[in-house]
Order: sequence, then C-alpha cells, then structure tokens
Amino acid sequence: MVMAAGTAASDTPGHFKAELARTGHGLVHVRANDFRGLGYGLAYAYAQDNLCMFADSLLTVRGERSAFFGPEAQATKAINGEYGAASDFFTLKNEDSDFFFKGYLDILQLRQGFAAASQEARDYLAGYVAGYNRYLRDYAGRYPAACANAKWVRPISIDDMYLVLAEKALHATGEVFAAEIVAGATDAGTVPVVSQASTIMDPGFLRARLERLTSEKLGSNGLALGRDITANGKGILLGNPHYPWTSTDRFYQVHLTIPGSYDAMGVILGGIPLVVIGFNRDIAWTHTVTTAVHFTTFKLALDPADPSHTTYLIDDVPSKLTARTVTIDSLEPDGSLRKRSKTFYSSEQGAVLVKPEAGLAWTTSSVHVLADPNRNNTRLIDQWIAIGRSANVHQLKAALDRIVGLPWVNTIAADRYGETLYADASVVPRVGPERFASDCLLTPALLTFDGSRSDCSWGSDAGAPPGLFAPSNGPWMIRTDYVGNSNDSYWLTNARELMTGPAPAGFSPLYGQTGIEQKLRTRIGFKQLEESIAQKRKLAIPDVQQLAYGNRVHAAELVLPQLLPLCAGSTDRDVASACRVLSRWDRRANLGSRGAVLFREFWNEAATIPNKWAVPFDAADPVNTPSGVNKAAASAMLAAVRNAALKLRSLQIPLDGKLGDFQGETRNGIRVPLHGAIGDIDGSYNSIHMSTDLQVGGYHDVKWGTSYVQTVGFDDAGPVAQGMLLYGQSTDRASRWYADQVPLYSRKQWVTLPFHWETIRADPHYSVRVLEE
Repeated sequence: MVMAAGTAASDTPGHFKAELARTGHGLVHVRANDFRGLGYGLAYAYAQDNLCMFADSLLTVRGERSAFFGPEAQATKAINGEYGAASDFFTLKNEDSDFFFKGYLDILQLRQGFAAASQEARDYLAGYVAGYNRYLRDYAGRYPAACANAKWVRPISIDDMYLVLAEKALHATGEVFAAEIVAGATDAGTVPVVSQASTIMDPGFLRARLERLTSEKLGSNGLALGRDITANGKGILLGNPHYPWTSTDRFYQVHLTIPGSYDAMGVILGGIPLVVIGFNRDIAWTHTVTTAVHFTTFKLALDPADPSHTTYLIDDVPSKLTARTVTIDSLEPDGSLRKRSKTFYSSEQGAVLVKPEAGLAWTTSSVHVLADPNRNNTRLIDQWIAIGRSANVHQLKAALDRIVGLPWVNTIAADRYGETLYADASVVPRVGPERFASDCLLTPALLTFDGSRSDCSWGSDAGAPPGLFAPSNGPWMIRTDYVGNSNDSYWLTNARELMTGPAPAGFSPLYGQTGIEQKLRTRIGFKQLEESIAQKRKLAIPDVQQLAYGNRVHAAELVLPQLLPLCAGSTDRDVASACRVLSRWDRRANLGSRGAVLFREFWNEAATIPNKWAVPFDAADPVNTPSGVNKAAASAMLAAVRNAALKLRSLQIPLDGKLGDFQGETRNGIRVPLHGAIGDIDGSYNSIHMSTDLQVGGYHDVKWGTSYVQTVGFDDAGPVAQGMLLYGQSTDRASRWYADQVPLYSRKQWVTLPFHWETIRADPHYSVRVLEE
C-alpha cells in the first residue's frame, strides 16, 4: 500500500499512520504523510531491532540506573554480544551517572527549548513516542532475550525523548566533565569549600580529555568531490564515520519519506531519530567530529560577605548561585530502594565543577563553572530536517547558518551540480582571538576566563543564538574540486589551499589549531586522493571506494624505506627475521597482508620515539611532512622491531601471518576476518579499533572504527548510492540482521542502497506493513 501525497493522515491529535517497508539487510523505509507518521513508523522499526539497547539507555538519561542495577555498578556491558549501554564519553558508577543526568539536565528548560522548535519537530517526536509504545504493546511478552523480563522496559514519554536528544548534544561538553560536575554538588547543603586552591597539578586534563574523543573514542572520514575531478561532472561523497560498535551511539539504516516534503536516506545515530548522515535526490552529506571546543570555563569571584560561599560578583554586583536539589532511588542489597539527594549549583554562565588537583577548587573566594552551550541545545531535530531537505550545498549552508543546531560535528557535502561544501557550523562560544589575547583569559590550559567581569563574557553574532558564533563567521568553503576532513582542524580541508581564517588573527582558537602536524590518517586521505587525481584525472564511485578501503598503512610508507637498510646491518637474528618479513609486506592492512600484525606491534612502540623523523614538519607542506627516519632514532627503531618480533613469537603468531588470520569479529560463534588498521597512529584511512590488544589468536572483536560507510554520486534520475552498516541493523542475536553485514565488509562488498520507490519494491527482500492508530 502506498499512501498518496496530501492525504490527511493526522487530522486528529492522536492519529498516526505510516508505511513500514524493509529491503535487503533489514534496511528500513518509512513512508508517511506527515512527521507524526514518520516518527511513528521509525520508532516501531528501531524497537524491533534494538529494543533492549534503547530501553537500557533510557535509564541513563532518566537517572534511574541505580534503581535497577545498584549504585556501584556501571552501565551495562554487552550482554552475550548483543548490546552495551555504556557511554563513550564518560565512565561513572550508576549513582554518579544518575546524579549527573538529573542534576545537569533540567526537563523544565528542555520543555521550554522544544516549545520554540518547529511544529514539525514536535510532531515528529510525538510520533516517535507513539510508535515505540505501540511496539511495546504489540510485542509484550516477546521481547529479545537480553531484556525479556526486565522491569525497566517501559513506555516512554515526550520528556524522555527530550532527555535522549539532550544527552547526544552533551557528548563533547557536559559529559566530558560529568565527574567534575557531580563533584561540585553537595550531599547535605554544605558546599565543598577549601580555604585556598591546592597547587595545580594537572591543568592540562581538559585538553587531554578532548583529544581522547577523536584519538581514542570517535573519529570519521569525510570526502566530497566536485565537478572538476569527477567523471560525470556531478558530486561524489564518501561518508565514513568511525563510531562504536556496541554502545548506544550505533548507527541504524533508514529511508524516511514524506511525499513532496522530505525524502532522505542514510543513518540515524542512536536516539537522534533523523537521517544524520545520508543523501536525498540532490545532495549527499556526512559529518566528522570537529576539533572545535564547544565550551569555556569561568572563574567566579565569591562575595566575602556571604558565609555560605554561594554568592558571586559580576562587576561587583552580587548574584546568588542557583541551587537545584535532585533525588535518585538506589537499589539496596536487600532489594529495597533508598533515596539519596544532591544539590547542584549554577551561575548564569554555567554549572559548578570541581577538580582541585587541576586548580578547579571551590574556595572561600572563588568557584569555577562550565559554560556549555549544548546543555540546552534543542535545535538538533530542526537542523537535520533542514539538512535533509536541502537541494544543493548553498541551501545546506544556509540551513546551518540559520539554525545553528549541530552540537559537535563538521559537515562535508557534495551535490548533483558538482559543488562541495565543508563547514564547521557546530555550536562554538563567541570568544574571538582578541579575547584570548586579553587579560580576561586567566588559565589558558583550562580555557578559564574571568567571570567577575561582564566584558569577559561571551559575545554575540547577528543571526546566531546568544553567546555563539554565527557559522558564517566560522570556517567554511565551497569548492568544485574537493573538500575533506578526518578529525583534524579546518586548516587542512583542501591540500591545495590551506584555510587560515580572516586577517590578522584568523578564526577563534576555539575552532582548532593551524600550522601544526596533522594526523597520519588525515595525511594519507589527502595523499591518496591527490595521487589518484594525478593518475586518472577524473574519478568515479569505484575510485572513491578504493580510497575508502585501500588500507594503505602510511606510517610504513614513511619509515620502511629508511628502516629496512638499517636492518641489513643488524646482527640481531630477531631483527633480521622481522625485517625480511617487512621487506616483503605490501604495506597494507588487507586480509592477506603478511607482516601487517608485525608492523602494527612495532609501530605502536616506535610511534612514541622522540625526534624520530628525518624530515621535520613543514607548515607549507602538511600532507608530506614529517617523514623518514632520523639516524639518531635508528637504535630505538631497531629495538622496537626486535620487541615486536619477540612479542609475536611469545604468542605463537608467525611474523608473516596474514592479517585476516589474526584480526576478526565473532558473531554467534562464527569468526569473520577483518581488514583495516588503527588509523591516526599508523595512517590507515580505514580505521578499525579492536577490543583487545594482541593476544593468543590475535586481535578480537571491534570496539569502534569504520561503522557506516556510504559512497554517493548522482545521475540524471537522482542519487546513485552504495554502502553498508558494518555491524548490522540489530543488536538482537536472534535477528537475521545481527551478523549479516560483517561479512560484506570483510569481502569489501558494496551494497546498492535503493532510494527510488520502484527500486525498493523490486528488491527481492521487500516486505511492507501499514501501521496505524
């Protein structure tokens, strides 16, 4: 059944209707006449595939983990390989997690924010709630094994969806400092005051945590080709996010259609129920985690006349810290529930946070707060609706400028007209270079500004929410050759024209650094693209797919030409044996690559050797420098080769073992060999981070890395798309879509993504159901 455009499917407030279809690999196609129906159908499908994971994650945002799993436990680890509910942004015991979400998120403020959202966004969330709850009724008593009899699988409300979206927005801000925010709360109303701050021991912890987001937690490749270098003169996009395989930040493949209004295909991200990476008839887009910083801290001067130390001064005018007490239920060993309460404090700039060893102490004279513009960023749904409706990169850029709703990602896009876009339109505080050069900046390592002076507060831009940069004043470019990003800053978006920002000072330091050494993954991305252009001049989709899965290990390309001759002079038998293997290795991370495991273990040590490069970094040539082996580092390099060889032998792994024999994912007892290397550290564009270090049998099961991957071009009829969701649609081991796509990745087998409805209905796995209530 296909509903005709314009048919009123939601004339009454409680009416929802959607057509829910599936094609190969469980790809979901939802078709409705309005956003209420669209959300309704999507939620039903998502619950079919990921009920336990979503229900468990709801406990986190509701602050209810302690009530069901106890206060000392941590978020659910993967159950029988089905799902995990742990965040990739913080690690807290349940009690602290509950207090953070109840204390940091204020449902009253979230309701106010969503009241200002579009009617479409509100209808969409209302439909999503209804669709999820419909699934619970339809499948009561038949839930997946991981949550079959769980009391915590319950209906949801619109408030729950507000909390789910708020949690996603906090990934690079409040969640990064959740422990410090909880430390700033009080148990009995007595603030944790010390007479004076301790000696600062770790002021760099803030920057270190942010860097771990992209080096140890999340990453992505985004590449958009324009008409100057494509075979048919239309745009081509590679979207290749590197995200967790087991957490609630898993992607889910969908195609969402309201005839004549909205038609986008790609993936949603966990609880963000819209296409966040994907394509429509005219444009394809992806996102990468940006290096921009989306917060600052402020040091508040406390009023000495207030013995409670909860009054702060701005321009000598006193204001009281806002106190908010929250209560959680905690499961006791005897099965009873005990109530516990904490009081959280905030100023007009943000929430109090405490980490004395980093200089963030609450003293008799001062306290620090985290100023977080994503704390109440309720613009996410409207932002991705607008992206999905864009007809070209100019419209997409205008949508980013108008809504300013992306919390922590860059945008890379290509359209059918052969234009490409890069933009960091994420939520960035309006703190310009001049403010960083002023006496307002008190502690650079902590991004701490003087909160006692109004002239040190965030500025404002016309057309942007208060305190934020307008994206038009941030880094962006539209080009007809290419743009790309692999989680380095905007500076290297196009290797032919580095972006430095407006004279004289450039963009705000909050957007990221320029003129610095780039990650090896960034470098190989641009190097292999430029080499491919030089060889072929015009590229097509298969060429872009080859870039995605070429599996070149750039660190090997940079060091082996100098390292192998050094090996020739070594009298160490282990070194000589290892170097013979490395000399025959193809310097790739394909399944049959012999020597890839050996090099990985060598480079994990060698990458930390100081002054290892013969050719130093040159800011005028960031793609090709640094490179080569410094002679002074030769001894340390050879020692690392020997250590790697000894490690493999101790684990009974042949030095020339094939990568596919020692790197794999096991699903339902079946092991699938995997290609790909680590990424940033070794320069593999295709990044796969395993859950284990090298052990007997190799590296086991993926923790995070290449997750969803799409290549999208265009012909006269619309998009031509192929892709895969590596870990599959479902977290339920009993589902046919739990393990079906891992082998596709192993074989580098790209799947056509059916966008046009005649193609969808012709799919041999096509099925359809109409949902209505």
